[in-house]
Amino acid sequence: MASEHLPRQAVPVLVSSTFAFTICFAVWMMFAVIGIPLKTQLGLSETEFGLLAAMPVLTGSLVRVPLGLWTDRYGGRVVLFLLMLATVPAIWLMSYATAYWHFLVLALFVGLAGGAFSVGTPYVARWFPRQRQGLAMGVFGAGNSGSALTKFVAPALIVVAGGAWTIVPQVYAVAMLVTAVLFWLGSASDPAHRVPATVGLRDQLAMLRDPRVWRYCQYYSVVFGGYVALALWMTKYYIGEYGFDMKRAALLAACFSLPGGVLRAVGGWIADRYGAYKTTWWVMWVCWVCFFLLSYPQTDFAILTVGGPRSFHIGLNPALFTLLLFVVGVATAIGKASVFKFIAEDFPQQIGAVSGMVGLAGGLGGFLLPVLFGFALDLTGIRSSAFMLLYGTVCVSLVWMHFSFRGERVVPAQPELARTTP
Repeated sequence: MASEHLPRQAVPVLVSSTFAFTICFAVWMMFAVIGIPLKTQLGLSETEFGLLAAMPVLTGSLVRVPLGLWTDRYGGRVVLFLLMLATVPAIWLMSYATAYWHFLVLALFVGLAGGAFSVGTPYVARWFPRQRQGLAMGVFGAGNSGSALTKFVAPALIVVAGGAWTIVPQVYAVAMLVTAVLFWLGSASDPAHRVPATVGLRDQLAMLRDPRVWRYCQYYSVVFGGYVALALWMTKYYIGEYGFDMKRAALLAACFSLPGGVLRAVGGWIADRYGAYKTTWWVMWVCWVCFFLLSYPQTDFAILTVGGPRSFHIGLNPALFTLLLFVVGVATAIGKASVFKFIAEDFPQQIGAVSGMVGLAGGLGGFLLPVLFGFALDLTGIRSSAFMLLYGTVCVSLVWMHFSFRGERVVPAQPELARTTP
């Protein structure tokens, strides 16, 4: 990334935005840890736990479209700063909640932090030339590693507080306030990056009729929605499936969350080099194989042999399970970046609006999947049913992607469409 071709403020904007997004994502994912003692304290079922863990994701998803539009109109600096400030009271009040509905309501306001992605993506992208936007957005998107940060920090805070989970929202509220101030001091604004005032809301939303937008929504609901859902679910999964304590379970779950966030920058570079379509296609195939293996439940069975009955056990041990989960984390990191490479290339003047809609689809996937994980576990009693659901979504994605691009490849005279083929 040649600095002589960049505006002076580009790198400070990227650094401050990435840091802010990391903290926002850590806050967004805090129920992945504090939800575990809350499940015991409130006597929640698996479905109720899934709903509680996913509730912030719902709000963070629904606000992405308006936040993307406001970013196009008013600039990312002021929108992201105000967004972070708006979450601080709800985060702090979380430590005083006592009833299930208290947590659900407050979680909706805490979830605003998840909307930071739809602000930061167009804000950062516009500071960089088109051929470097994939990498720049990938670096910013590495703030997804805030999920891993929560898995390292939150259990340690609970241990320091003698098992009291209430310390986590209190520390996070202070961290969010400090981060907002640091972001404001380290960022910058450029009026040229804003959509002209003559462009109305209807004009900004017009591109949502483009079928490419809905296609990218579907891809992102898998690579981002699946990532968020697993980031929320895996700590509890390790505790239930392998009997680990919360600290060890959170550490192993971070083996998925950390590469799923940090390597997004690598995904941006790969998408810049090899193209968004080819990168996304291979990501889906890797996820398909891994989810197939992860779906198989712990199984004991006996067969009759010539020497009499013999018992067998088939199932993933913690090491192999964690390795497969790590591969999924790497794949989703690359896929998240490649989907937004599509958007930056196809909608350079409406990145905010389109990324908001695509982010909404991904976030809704992240909201619905934990609820479905809990429902499937309550219904079947099989923990790996979560991966069975994800396997099915990837199957649908591969079929849809194949037929969508096959239809475009038969029109070679359109270079914009031909560009997306391998």
